[in-house]
Amino acid sequence: MTAKPVLCIRNDRDDNLGITQAALRTHGVAIERLDAFAPGVGWPEVGELAGLIVFGGEMNVDAIEPHPYLMRERELVARALDGGLPVLGICLGAQMLARVLGARVLRAPVRELGFKPVRVTAEGARDRLVGAFGPQACVFQWHEDTFELPEGAILLATGEAVANQAFSWGSAAWGVQFHFEVDREGLEGWVAAAGSSVERTWNRTAGELMTEMDRHLGDQQEQARAAFGAFAQRLRGS
Repeated sequence: MTAKPVLCIRNDRDDNLGITQAALRTHGVAIERLDAFAPGVGWPEVGELAGLIVFGGEMNVDAIEPHPYLMRERELVARALDGGLPVLGICLGAQMLARVLGARVLRAPVRELGFKPVRVTAEGARDRLVGAFGPQACVFQWHEDTFELPEGAILLATGEAVANQAFSWGSAAWGVQFHFEVDREGLEGWVAAAGSSVERTWNRTAGELMTEMDRHLGDQQEQARAAFGAFAQRLRGS
């Protein structure tokens, strides 16, 4: 196991972190989970961590007043970047990383829910983490916001409806809009928690999503394990 843990920050009570923990532990990476929304949660110092993964949530990254802990997360991400720690942001986490780097987070042109195609760019194909999904993949999306590309960032994956799907910044920070970490239990839990809003707000049905999951989740999980393996390599400095 790594001497220091990777901190996995949850922003959604229904998030089970999918395959993240099992995939990283396969590579000898210790995991510590932090529920950002929990009252009185203790926030670690950057020096206590090997890396940082920020997961999704339904709120906008700038919704600081109803979710004041988002500012603590921003500060931790900023300190991790300054300290050269590997950082991975997924969905809301990708938007937060972009926001910390000075980019705007705004409403996407369309709401995305379900397995959608993305294209890995030429730069993405050379990236060990996002290159695991190339050249094309069908990945799970659930978001209504998007981010502008931060100054100095490299676009690694793009989509037809929402252009910015993954980026890197520097040598150890990645933002990925799609939920490559999900597993069957987690996805089913999200759909159950969302209830009637799946159809009312997102114009999808639970049956459609389950059919897509049966068709695409296995391939995504294989790619995701390779992506987490690349993140583990970066944690070891290789």
